[in-house]
Amino acid sequence: MKISKNYNVITPPALEEAPLPIELSVPADCAGLRFDQTLAKLLPQHSRSRLSAWLKAGHIQLDHQLSSPSQKVWEYQKIQFIPLTDPKVSVFAAQSIPINVVFEDAALIIINKPAGLVVHPGSGNWDGTLLNALLNHYPPLKEIPRAGIVHRLDKDTSGLLVVAKTLIAQTSLVRQLQVHSVTREYVAVVHGLVSHSGVVDAPIGRHKTQRTRMAVAPNGKEAITHYEPIESLMMATVLCCRLETGRTHQIRVHMTSIGHPLIGDPVYGSKRKAPEFSRQALHAEKLALTHPINGQRLTWQAPIPEDIKTLIEGLRQDPESKGKHNSASKRI
Repeated sequence: MKISKNYNVITPPALEEAPLPIELSVPADCAGLRFDQTLAKLLPQHSRSRLSAWLKAGHIQLDHQLSSPSQKVWEYQKIQFIPLTDPKVSVFAAQSIPINVVFEDAALIIINKPAGLVVHPGSGNWDGTLLNALLNHYPPLKEIPRAGIVHRLDKDTSGLLVVAKTLIAQTSLVRQLQVHSVTREYVAVVHGLVSHSGVVDAPIGRHKTQRTRMAVAPNGKEAITHYEPIESLMMATVLCCRLETGRTHQIRVHMTSIGHPLIGDPVYGSKRKAPEFSRQALHAEKLALTHPINGQRLTWQAPIPEDIKTLIEGLRQDPESKGKHNSASKRI
């Protein structure tokens, strides 16, 4: 994995805003399905209850006609969709919060999120979030569910995150995430020596007794993490972790499950002797996806933040680990 000092940004041509209403064509694999089932497949970024409400209100039509949820649809029929403002977004205020935008066009915003910034308002963090900042940066996002946010980073995880500026872009990104075609690579500093690459394929769900925690659970959702050591020290290993799925706290839970929790993790961390670090040592370094409009494959890479660099350098200088790190030691 290459650790770059600069962002690798490829700029596509200028794009037009998606027109409203949006028109979709029924694909072959939906022929014969109920209208509501087809909508759920074509518009997965919306809940079934929201789609049902819009359908009943006449904001979704089939061949420009009002239709029932149970009506069967056929290939090439046209669906007209007039989206409404997401009420969950409209209640939040736009706030002038600095954000590091590393790429933006008419369809996408790529953010390099700092550690400490909450992505979406929730219990204990009803403002001062990335969503509030995005509504200030680009006010039309109030019309997009979750203000265009299609995946999240934990509060104290830094790095790259993609935001959709239109419903068409959001639908495309959700589908890419579902089929695992979005590349998300992280740098993680974990306890102990990890000598070989590997894969953790273990479902993740809520902890049985501690509901704010996640855990490997037989009845959880599928979760797959690929990991590769890029630098080994006496006390720790620097890993490249690639997500195949995107469950809450996935890397943190999976690394803990194999005996290598992240240094600094306040929830899943280890009690072993370790250097002081104020957050989980995790950074979303690389993001790659297919542009929703022009189909171009784009890649971005965010520099390792200074706090993680300082942590790694301190581990290199540890008297017990001096001379022990491998050939990858100068990559960070």
